[in-house]
Amino acid sequence: MEELLLLLKYVFLGTLQGFTEPIPISSSGHVVLAQDLLGLEIRGLSFETLVNFASLLAVLLIYRQDLVQLTTGSLGYLTGRQPERKSDFMFVVYLIIATIPAVIIGLWFGDLIADQLKGVKVIGITLLITGVALWAIRNLKGRKLDQNLNVVDAIIVGLAQAIALVPGISRSGATIVAAMGRGMKQETALKFSFFLYIPISLGSMVLQGSELISDPKLGELWLPYLLAFICSLIASYYSLRWFMGMMQRGNLKAFAYYCFAVGIAVLLFM
Repeated sequence: MEELLLLLKYVFLGTLQGFTEPIPISSSGHVVLAQDLLGLEIRGLSFETLVNFASLLAVLLIYRQDLVQLTTGSLGYLTGRQPERKSDFMFVVYLIIATIPAVIIGLWFGDLIADQLKGVKVIGITLLITGVALWAIRNLKGRKLDQNLNVVDAIIVGLAQAIALVPGISRSGATIVAAMGRGMKQETALKFSFFLYIPISLGSMVLQGSELISDPKLGELWLPYLLAFICSLIASYYSLRWFMGMMQRGNLKAFAYYCFAVGIAVLLFM
């Protein structure tokens, strides 16, 4: 019975992480809250790395055609065969620039952030901050498309992603808020945000993959981890599809309301 209960907890956590990863309500914050409610403490980053990788696979699957187009266009421009594809190459350059702030801050201050900014009360406060940010851009209708981006856009969105290293600050929410604040159309903001997720998630998998492999509990938890991975992959895929529709309809304020409600509930009752 205890083994079944443990499996159900990991299935729930994997599904929760997968569903909340693409949408702007902080997946890490929800997983922390869920662990507290379930009385389940997962030490180390093995589980987080695994389920985040599952979310990455979902992003790659959904954006596979865009990724192929971006890759072939960039190569075509670099080789001189398709000079008209410069915008594809520059989009990649801006993604690289936007990745740098989170990498630097994560390497220098990641442990400090994890040690000093933890606990459910911090999650409650940062969810409220996320809600305020989403509310602030709820009515913005940008005009910038992929080919209209510039270095300043990349730096500002990159800094927003770095801020999301704080638990409870949604990565997708922070980057989409920054992107739309810079005048990007919803589709471009969403695309840039999730393309930024790719190098960050891959880097995390490379850096922390050894911890996953050497996890002493992996032998006894391989089934819960596997189920959590599968659930995260499926939930991430359908959640991102749903969120893309929400973005097209301009319904970001619904996520702001949710962050307000959960943030207040956490501060009052947890």
